[in-house]
Amino acid sequence: MSDNDPQLGSAADVRARIDTSKPHSARFWNYFVGGKDHYEKDRELGDHIKEIFPGLVDVARTSRLFLGRAVRHLATERGVRQFLDIGTGLPTADNTHEVAQRAAPDARIVYVDNDPLVLAHARALLTSTPEGETAYIDANLYEPEAILREAAKTLDLSQPVALIILNTLGHVADHKEARDLVARLMSGLASGSYLVISDSTATSEGMIAASNEYNKSGAIPYHVREVEEIAAFFEGLELVEPGVTQVTRWRPEAEDQTAVDAYGAVGRKP
Repeated sequence: MSDNDPQLGSAADVRARIDTSKPHSARFWNYFVGGKDHYEKDRELGDHIKEIFPGLVDVARTSRLFLGRAVRHLATERGVRQFLDIGTGLPTADNTHEVAQRAAPDARIVYVDNDPLVLAHARALLTSTPEGETAYIDANLYEPEAILREAAKTLDLSQPVALIILNTLGHVADHKEARDLVARLMSGLASGSYLVISDSTATSEGMIAASNEYNKSGAIPYHVREVEEIAAFFEGLELVEPGVTQVTRWRPEAEDQTAVDAYGAVGRKP
Protein backbone atom coordinates (compact mmCIF):
# COMPACT_ATOMS: atom_id res chain seq x y z
CA MET A 1 0.00 0.00 0.00
CA SER A 2 1.17 3.50 -0.76
CA ASP A 3 1.43 6.30 1.81
CA ASN A 4 -1.67 7.83 0.24
CA ASP A 5 -3.89 4.78 0.09
CA PRO A 6 -7.50 6.04 -0.10
CA GLN A 7 -8.59 3.39 2.38
CA LEU A 8 -6.38 4.96 5.05
CA GLY A 9 -6.17 8.59 3.95
CA SER A 10 -3.04 10.53 3.07
CA ALA A 11 -0.06 10.23 5.38
CA ALA A 12 0.05 14.01 5.77
CA ASP A 13 -3.61 14.18 6.80
CA VAL A 14 -3.14 11.42 9.33
CA ARG A 15 -0.03 13.02 10.84
CA ALA A 16 -1.86 16.34 11.17
CA ARG A 17 -4.41 14.67 13.48
CA ILE A 18 -1.82 13.35 15.94
CA ASP A 19 -1.74 15.41 19.16
CA THR A 20 1.46 14.84 21.13
CA SER A 21 0.71 17.52 23.73
CA LYS A 22 -1.24 15.12 25.94
CA PRO A 23 -1.22 11.38 26.54
CA HIS A 24 -3.37 8.98 24.57
CA SER A 25 -4.58 5.57 25.71
CA ALA A 26 -3.27 3.63 22.68
CA ARG A 27 0.20 5.12 23.03
CA PHE A 28 0.17 4.81 26.84
CA TRP A 29 -0.76 1.12 26.55
CA ASN A 30 1.86 0.62 23.85
CA TYR A 31 4.50 1.95 26.26
CA PHE A 32 3.37 -0.52 28.92
CA VAL A 33 3.55 -3.56 26.62
CA GLY A 34 7.05 -2.64 25.45
CA GLY A 35 6.19 -1.06 22.10
CA LYS A 36 7.94 1.86 20.43
CA ASP A 37 5.01 4.01 19.31
CA HIS A 38 4.65 6.58 22.08
CA TYR A 39 5.67 10.14 22.89
CA GLU A 40 7.12 11.98 25.86
CA LYS A 41 3.73 12.74 27.44
CA ASP A 42 2.75 9.08 27.22
CA ARG A 43 6.00 7.96 28.85
CA GLU A 44 5.77 10.59 31.57
CA LEU A 45 2.28 9.45 32.49
CA GLY A 46 3.28 5.80 32.26
CA ASP A 47 6.21 6.28 34.63
CA HIS A 48 4.01 8.24 37.04
CA ILE A 49 1.35 5.52 37.02
CA LYS A 50 3.95 2.80 37.56
CA GLU A 51 5.05 4.60 40.74
CA ILE A 52 1.46 4.59 41.99
CA PHE A 53 0.47 1.12 40.82
CA PRO A 54 3.12 -1.08 39.15
CA GLY A 55 0.46 -3.74 38.65
CA LEU A 56 -0.97 -1.86 35.67
CA VAL A 57 1.98 -3.07 33.61
CA ASP A 58 0.88 -6.64 34.39
CA VAL A 59 -2.67 -5.76 33.35
CA ALA A 60 -1.43 -4.52 29.97
CA ARG A 61 0.81 -7.51 29.39
CA THR A 62 -1.65 -10.20 30.49
CA SER A 63 -4.59 -8.63 28.67
CA ARG A 64 -2.59 -9.02 25.47
CA LEU A 65 -1.97 -12.68 26.26
CA PHE A 66 -5.70 -13.16 26.94
CA LEU A 67 -6.42 -11.82 23.45
CA GLY A 68 -4.12 -14.41 21.91
CA ARG A 69 -5.65 -17.30 23.83
CA ALA A 70 -9.21 -16.20 23.05
CA VAL A 71 -8.52 -15.82 19.33
CA ARG A 72 -6.71 -19.17 19.15
CA HIS A 73 -9.54 -20.90 20.96
CA LEU A 74 -12.16 -19.43 18.64
CA ALA A 75 -10.20 -20.22 15.50
CA THR A 76 -9.06 -23.72 16.41
CA GLU A 77 -11.86 -25.09 18.62
CA ARG A 78 -14.92 -23.09 17.56
CA GLY A 79 -14.27 -22.82 13.83
CA VAL A 80 -14.51 -19.02 13.74
CA ARG A 81 -13.07 -17.52 10.56
CA GLN A 82 -14.14 -13.88 10.92
CA PHE A 83 -12.98 -11.36 13.53
CA LEU A 84 -14.07 -7.75 14.14
CA ASP A 85 -11.56 -6.07 16.48
CA ILE A 86 -12.78 -2.68 17.80
CA GLY A 87 -10.35 -0.45 19.68
CA THR A 88 -7.46 -2.16 17.97
CA GLY A 89 -4.65 -0.14 19.48
CA LEU A 90 -1.15 0.09 18.09
CA PRO A 91 0.39 -2.93 16.34
CA THR A 92 2.63 -5.07 18.55
CA ALA A 93 3.50 -8.75 18.49
CA ASP A 94 0.73 -11.28 17.85
CA ASN A 95 -1.97 -8.98 16.57
CA THR A 96 -5.40 -10.51 16.04
CA HIS A 97 -4.87 -11.32 12.37
CA GLU A 98 -1.51 -12.95 13.04
CA VAL A 99 -2.92 -15.22 15.75
CA ALA A 100 -6.07 -16.04 13.78
CA GLN A 101 -4.35 -16.70 10.46
CA ARG A 102 -1.66 -18.78 12.10
CA ALA A 103 -4.44 -21.11 13.23
CA ALA A 104 -6.69 -20.64 10.19
CA PRO A 105 -4.99 -19.12 7.12
CA ASP A 106 -8.36 -18.29 5.54
CA ALA A 107 -9.45 -16.08 8.45
CA ARG A 108 -10.73 -12.56 7.73
CA ILE A 109 -10.08 -9.73 10.17
CA VAL A 110 -11.42 -6.18 10.29
CA TYR A 111 -9.77 -3.71 12.65
CA VAL A 112 -11.54 -0.56 13.91
CA ASP A 113 -9.94 2.42 15.62
CA ASN A 114 -10.07 6.20 15.36
CA ASP A 115 -6.72 7.18 16.84
CA PRO A 116 -4.62 8.84 14.12
CA LEU A 117 -1.39 7.20 15.26
CA VAL A 118 -3.05 3.78 15.03
CA LEU A 119 -4.26 4.78 11.57
CA ALA A 120 -0.75 5.86 10.63
CA HIS A 121 0.49 2.36 11.50
CA ALA A 122 -2.50 0.55 10.03
CA ARG A 123 -0.48 -0.71 7.09
CA ALA A 124 1.30 -3.00 9.54
CA LEU A 125 -2.10 -4.46 10.40
CA LEU A 126 -3.13 -4.99 6.80
CA THR A 127 -0.80 -7.85 5.98
CA SER A 128 -2.56 -11.13 5.36
CA THR A 129 -2.13 -14.68 4.23
CA PRO A 130 -3.08 -15.23 0.57
CA GLU A 131 -6.12 -17.22 1.69
CA GLY A 132 -7.41 -14.63 4.17
CA GLU A 133 -8.01 -10.89 4.26
CA THR A 134 -7.55 -7.95 6.63
CA ALA A 135 -9.07 -4.46 6.55
CA TYR A 136 -9.02 -1.32 8.69
CA ILE A 137 -11.92 1.03 9.45
CA ASP A 138 -11.28 4.56 10.73
CA ALA A 139 -14.29 4.85 13.05
CA ASN A 140 -15.15 4.82 16.74
CA LEU A 141 -17.20 2.68 19.07
CA TYR A 142 -20.05 5.19 19.13
CA GLU A 143 -20.90 4.37 15.50
CA PRO A 144 -21.96 0.68 15.70
CA GLU A 145 -24.20 0.68 12.64
CA ALA A 146 -21.55 2.44 10.52
CA ILE A 147 -18.93 -0.04 11.74
CA LEU A 148 -21.12 -2.98 10.74
CA ARG A 149 -21.82 -1.47 7.31
CA GLU A 150 -18.12 -1.02 6.61
CA ALA A 151 -17.18 -4.39 8.09
CA ALA A 152 -19.67 -6.07 5.76
CA LYS A 153 -17.41 -5.10 2.84
CA THR A 154 -14.88 -7.65 4.13
CA LEU A 155 -16.84 -9.96 6.41
CA ASP A 156 -19.94 -12.03 5.65
CA LEU A 157 -22.23 -10.95 8.48
CA SER A 158 -24.64 -13.78 7.72
CA GLN A 159 -21.96 -16.09 9.14
CA PRO A 160 -20.48 -16.11 12.68
CA VAL A 161 -18.10 -13.30 13.61
CA ALA A 162 -16.02 -12.86 16.76
CA LEU A 163 -16.47 -9.30 18.06
CA ILE A 164 -13.42 -8.27 20.10
CA ILE A 165 -13.47 -5.19 22.34
CA LEU A 166 -10.44 -5.14 24.63
CA ASN A 167 -9.57 -2.36 27.08
CA THR A 168 -11.86 0.03 25.23
CA LEU A 169 -15.27 0.06 26.90
CA GLY A 170 -13.80 1.85 29.91
CA HIS A 171 -13.71 4.98 27.77
CA VAL A 172 -17.53 4.99 27.77
CA ALA A 173 -18.39 6.70 31.05
CA ASP A 174 -21.97 5.50 31.33
CA HIS A 175 -22.29 1.75 31.82
CA LYS A 176 -25.78 1.66 30.35
CA GLU A 177 -24.52 3.37 27.19
CA ALA A 178 -21.58 0.96 26.97
CA ARG A 179 -23.96 -2.00 27.22
CA ASP A 180 -26.18 -0.47 24.54
CA LEU A 181 -23.24 -0.07 22.15
CA VAL A 182 -22.22 -3.70 22.64
CA ALA A 183 -25.82 -4.87 22.16
CA ARG A 184 -26.18 -2.88 18.94
CA LEU A 185 -23.01 -4.42 17.55
CA MET A 186 -24.00 -7.95 18.53
CA SER A 187 -27.50 -7.47 17.09
CA GLY A 188 -25.94 -7.10 13.65
CA LEU A 189 -24.04 -10.38 13.91
CA ALA A 190 -25.31 -13.87 13.10
CA SER A 191 -26.28 -16.58 15.54
CA GLY A 192 -23.13 -18.45 16.54
CA SER A 193 -21.10 -15.25 16.75
CA TYR A 194 -18.91 -14.55 19.77
CA LEU A 195 -18.19 -11.58 22.02
CA VAL A 196 -14.72 -11.18 23.54
CA ILE A 197 -14.28 -8.43 26.14
CA SER A 198 -11.66 -7.60 28.74
CA ASP A 199 -11.27 -4.42 30.76
CA SER A 200 -9.51 -3.11 33.83
CA THR A 201 -11.59 -3.46 36.98
CA ALA A 202 -12.05 -1.56 40.23
CA THR A 203 -10.83 -4.56 42.21
CA SER A 204 -8.00 -2.92 44.17
CA GLU A 205 -7.22 0.45 45.69
CA GLY A 206 -4.11 0.61 43.50
CA MET A 207 -6.06 0.24 40.25
CA ILE A 208 -8.63 2.82 41.34
CA ALA A 209 -5.84 5.27 42.24
CA ALA A 210 -4.10 4.64 38.91
CA SER A 211 -7.34 5.25 37.03
CA ASN A 212 -7.93 8.51 38.89
CA GLU A 213 -4.43 9.75 38.06
CA TYR A 214 -4.80 8.75 34.42
CA ASN A 215 -8.07 10.68 34.21
CA LYS A 216 -6.36 13.83 35.50
CA SER A 217 -3.77 13.72 32.73
CA GLY A 218 -5.79 15.26 29.91
CA ALA A 219 -6.16 11.93 28.12
CA ILE A 220 -9.63 10.65 27.27
CA PRO A 221 -10.85 9.30 30.64
CA TYR A 222 -10.96 5.58 31.31
CA HIS A 223 -13.41 4.25 33.90
CA VAL A 224 -12.61 1.03 35.70
CA ARG A 225 -15.73 -1.01 36.49
CA GLU A 226 -16.93 -3.62 38.94
CA VAL A 227 -16.66 -7.25 37.87
CA GLU A 228 -20.48 -7.47 37.83
CA GLU A 229 -20.55 -4.66 35.27
CA ILE A 230 -18.14 -6.56 33.01
CA ALA A 231 -20.36 -9.63 33.34
CA ALA A 232 -23.42 -7.57 32.33
CA PHE A 233 -22.01 -7.13 28.81
CA PHE A 234 -22.57 -10.87 28.29
CA GLU A 235 -26.22 -11.02 29.32
CA GLY A 236 -28.16 -13.14 26.83
CA LEU A 237 -25.01 -14.90 25.64
CA GLU A 238 -23.72 -18.38 26.43
CA LEU A 239 -20.46 -17.97 28.35
CA VAL A 240 -17.52 -20.10 27.28
CA GLU A 241 -15.89 -21.79 30.29
CA PRO A 242 -14.53 -20.54 32.67
CA GLY A 243 -16.88 -17.56 32.26
CA VAL A 244 -16.04 -14.07 33.53
CA THR A 245 -12.70 -14.25 35.30
CA GLN A 246 -9.34 -12.55 35.68
CA VAL A 247 -7.66 -12.47 32.28
CA THR A 248 -4.74 -14.54 33.58
CA ARG A 249 -7.16 -17.32 34.54
CA TRP A 250 -9.15 -17.60 31.31
CA ARG A 251 -7.97 -20.92 29.81
CA PRO A 252 -4.36 -20.35 30.93
CA GLU A 253 -1.53 -21.96 29.02
CA ALA A 254 2.04 -21.56 30.25
CA GLU A 255 1.62 -17.97 31.39
CA ASP A 256 1.72 -16.62 34.92
CA GLN A 257 -1.71 -16.88 36.57
CA THR A 258 -1.05 -14.07 39.05
CA ALA A 259 -4.11 -12.11 40.11
CA VAL A 260 -4.59 -8.91 38.09
CA ASP A 261 -7.15 -6.11 38.07
CA ALA A 262 -8.55 -7.04 34.67
CA TYR A 263 -11.43 -9.40 33.90
CA GLY A 264 -12.55 -10.87 30.62
CA ALA A 265 -14.78 -13.47 29.06
CA VAL A 266 -15.96 -14.99 25.80
CA GLY A 267 -19.67 -15.44 25.09
CA ARG A 268 -21.58 -17.08 22.22
CA LYS A 269 -24.68 -15.60 20.66
CA PRO A 270 -27.41 -18.29 20.60
